[in-house]
Amino acid sequence: MEFRTAKQALGHLRVLDLSRVLAGPWASQVLADLGADVIKVERPGEGDDTRRWGPPWLRDAEGRDTGESAYFLSANRGKRSVTIDLSRPEGQALVRRLAARADVLLENYRVGGLARPGLGYADLAAVNPRLVYCSITGFGQDGPSAQRAGYDFLLQAMGGLMSVTGAPDGAPGGGPMKVGVAVTDVLTGLYAATAVLAALAQRERTGLGQHVDLALLDVQVAMLANQAQACLTTGRPPGRLGNAHPSIVPYQAFAAADGHLVVACGNDGQFARLCGALGLGGLAQDPRFATNAARVEHREALLEVLAPALAARPAAASIAALEAAGVPCGPINDLSQVFADPQVRHRAMRQEVDHPLAGRTALVGSPLKLSGSPPVPPRPPPLLGQHTDEVLGELGLDGAEVASLREAGVI
Repeated sequence: MEFRTAKQALGHLRVLDLSRVLAGPWASQVLADLGADVIKVERPGEGDDTRRWGPPWLRDAEGRDTGESAYFLSANRGKRSVTIDLSRPEGQALVRRLAARADVLLENYRVGGLARPGLGYADLAAVNPRLVYCSITGFGQDGPSAQRAGYDFLLQAMGGLMSVTGAPDGAPGGGPMKVGVAVTDVLTGLYAATAVLAALAQRERTGLGQHVDLALLDVQVAMLANQAQACLTTGRPPGRLGNAHPSIVPYQAFAAADGHLVVACGNDGQFARLCGALGLGGLAQDPRFATNAARVEHREALLEVLAPALAARPAAASIAALEAAGVPCGPINDLSQVFADPQVRHRAMRQEVDHPLAGRTALVGSPLKLSGSPPVPPRPPPLLGQHTDEVLGELGLDGAEVASLREAGVI
């Protein structure tokens, strides 16, 4: 593995990734960014479900669809793809051999789904006691809902996120709304990567791996943060406030003469400067608005004054004035504007790689910045089965054995 060096934080680790779609692949992508050798096991002829989740598709230099979906590209950079049929005894034997050499295994089958073919945690821990085995499911490995299938949208609903997202009932466009990204899956992937690293740190002291149990429902409840705690503290579930904040005012989107902007006043000093920049200095002395607690209580009265003042001028003019006054604010960018932003470009959040089908193409960069062990240079997500021969060769299989397995449809 020529891309792995001693400078990479996880360059000494091998990850066997049996997961698909988003939560598990997101976790393994984080580990791959940090240098781990991630071997992605996929179904022969089909692969990860998200390979078919298009359009949009990656296009080649002539503008033709390559058949590689943008969705798959988003969660699988830096991995090696091996195709193995897990329903066949020969395929199960290959996975056991790969697990015997792995530090981490990631999977998101239904509870018990891998135990039936002898690939559950107990089975593989007997082969490799040092293995950190991470299972990701919708509802966890135990409990009354453990056998239910879980998808991000479903968990955003069941886990409370949609109850606090969207405009209030009765407002234009009011009603529950999901987040525009599969945020429950993404955060479950991040929690999974954190838990895996914690289990590896524990292994350094004990010499033993362990079973990590991640549930999308648990993560969805945990990530509600202040909203969840507010419910526990008061006994009342918070409602939807659109773009407004339940505990800070003004902290929301405002209409401008030519679009929208966001204003985020986190303290009383910033609010006073906001009022000064808008020519509304007297508001900061009004007892209804002088403190954040008072502004939350008199939210509507304050917005009746602030909203027209911001709507009367172009967004760029307000942003320039507020930035000069030290008031946090900014435009609401679309994604083309995001990737054109000088700061985003400086931080290398758009990176180009050579893709085997599309030539030079752009990928989202890693947000991880480590001074002593930076992420590996970005490598394109693999084609289906691109590394099967390479990985099986590392297991000691010769060309004839690999050819025989391929002819039999095992790989």
